[in-house]
Amino acid sequence: MSAPALYLEKVERRYDQAGAPLDILRGADFGLWAGQSAALIAPSGAGKSTLLHIAGLLERPDAGEVYISGVPTVAMADESRTALRRSEIGFVYQFHHLLPEFSALENIMLPQMIAGHSRKEARERATQLLDYLGLSARADHRPAELSGGEQQRVAIARAVANGPGLLLADEPTGNLDPKTAHHVFEALDAIVRATGLATLIATHNMELADRMDRRITLRDGLLVELP
Repeated sequence: MSAPALYLEKVERRYDQAGAPLDILRGADFGLWAGQSAALIAPSGAGKSTLLHIAGLLERPDAGEVYISGVPTVAMADESRTALRRSEIGFVYQFHHLLPEFSALENIMLPQMIAGHSRKEARERATQLLDYLGLSARADHRPAELSGGEQQRVAIARAVANGPGLLLADEPTGNLDPKTAHHVFEALDAIVRATGLATLIATHNMELADRMDRRITLRDGLLVELP
């Protein structure tokens, strides 16, 4: 079997809170393979965002190892971690973080051009993704001219534009009404199934969680599979 897209090995993370250590992760182990989707379900404050930041190479653990497609990353230089993150990991947040001065199409083109793709290649890929997500007619609209659901679908397209192996999402529908959230679920699910991404989504939304292949939670600093 090929290496998992994401593998956490005995990961520990603690913070200093009023002079006392606060343990968030206490030797967490977790593997996620290409084509698998997992929902991370846990109460606020349990450490979901910390876990995603560590998995996404935005934060280093205090102990343990984080493997991305079999590559150990904890001891990597910052520049190497950034390069790996840009090529192998896509992020979707609760807030879309689109650049307001650029169109939907341009927002999806930019990360590709930063990664070294030509403007022509980036435009073709962005156009395909917008078409796939039913947003072709909105390609030239800036974020302020898009609905919340449309903005989040553009954010999903941007996250997968460089063909990453791993997609991480932190409450991607947390700011949306139920009907709009449903449309975003559909878009996220469709693009995950079509691309074979490994996907880890932190969510409170059980409709979205029920669509995932696996459901996990944080319990006493460990990752535990749910039935």
